[in-house]
Amino acid sequence: MKFGVVVFPGSNCDQDAVDALTLMDQQVVKLWHKDHDLQGCDFIILPGGFSYGDYLRTGAVARFSPIMNEVIAHAKRGGYLMGICNGFQILAEARLVPGVLLRNTSQKYVCKNIYLKPQSTDALLTAGLDKPAYKIPIAHGDGRYFVDNDTLNELNDNGQVLFRYCDEFGNIGEDIHNPNGSVDHIAGVCNLEKNVFGMMPHPERAADSMLGNTDGRLILEQLLKGALV
Repeated sequence: MKFGVVVFPGSNCDQDAVDALTLMDQQVVKLWHKDHDLQGCDFIILPGGFSYGDYLRTGAVARFSPIMNEVIAHAKRGGYLMGICNGFQILAEARLVPGVLLRNTSQKYVCKNIYLKPQSTDALLTAGLDKPAYKIPIAHGDGRYFVDNDTLNELNDNGQVLFRYCDEFGNIGEDIHNPNGSVDHIAGVCNLEKNVFGMMPHPERAADSMLGNTDGRLILEQLLKGALV
């Protein structure tokens, strides 16, 4: 599988994504935001960072980058697409996944390890994840996921919730374990067709044993297992 990591002005996790995928022996290239060619990539990743300095809103300007025309077309053809942190914000701005990302309820930038509980049993990203909780870093100021009640019900009914924030044992519900105030503790969602994935935490930052945590690699490896089935 060939991965493409899109680089916007202000991206700062693009190399993290490249390094994580390289550790997994995957072919990966960087795609510049002004490009009009996805270089034959099977799977596109929109990385974290501060694209265009978060001007107007997080992800609002990046959504109109030239390469996004190709990225959106790729997704609408059924191609795989994943947005991480700022990439998730871009997906939401492009209406490729439901919902919006708002300012954290604390009104502060939060950077720490949290725990995630996989939810969807048939989405590529989570279907084979069997640990009760995964320790993954977050780093964001605008990570509070929000949808209205009707959309929330649809997400739950359709198995579109990928992850929820939880404690280290996989228990969901305590506000202390919800780092940004996201509705229903949601940390990641996918589209109805389940080929576009968005999540705020950074699995690519927990993919190297030298960092003392490889839970993120387990999540990224699930993409490979599912895609090759």
